[in-house]
Amino acid sequence: MYLILTVFLFFSNTVELIIGEEKVDPGIVFIFEGAVKDRIYPSSFHLPESQTDVHIEARANWDNEKIPEGAVPGGFIPYVHITALVKNSKTGLKTFVDLKPHINLIDNFHYARNIALPGSIIDLYNVQFKVSPPSNTELALHNDWLKKYGKNFLSKYTFDYKGVNFKEIAEARRN
Repeated sequence: MYLILTVFLFFSNTVELIIGEEKVDPGIVFIFEGAVKDRIYPSSFHLPESQTDVHIEARANWDNEKIPEGAVPGGFIPYVHITALVKNSKTGLKTFVDLKPHINLIDNFHYARNIALPGSIIDLYNVQFKVSPPSNTELALHNDWLKKYGKNFLSKYTFDYKGVNFKEIAEARRN
């Protein structure tokens, strides 16, 4: 995926940069975003807002159509493992983070992390998101699911985006 979407959403006076959107089987939508830095709690486990350039996010939700029986349209997909590798396209410097479950009043449940960009906010970045399914000790499958969808809830995916411009997001502030 080398297409970069430069769409800015305005929610509650908050800007979010849509880096990319992907739909995968069995009816899951991933939306990857750069969001405005924020204070995250417990603070001892998260980069302080004062040291953060971008709040990097991945939303993982059921689509609104063509989803498994029993799935709630738009519902959060738990137990997914998502990492982000942010590479400065000019210098080659990199930042790698495991995205952790978060909740707020804008996106509700999502995966995210505060990050410091590996370079200037005016540089362009290549961003790679890796998605891995939950392990079999984290998510148990019932027989009806197994018969219809198989033993894997979700495949592994890698999504690459080039030339991401975080400048507007890095300069934005929350109210």
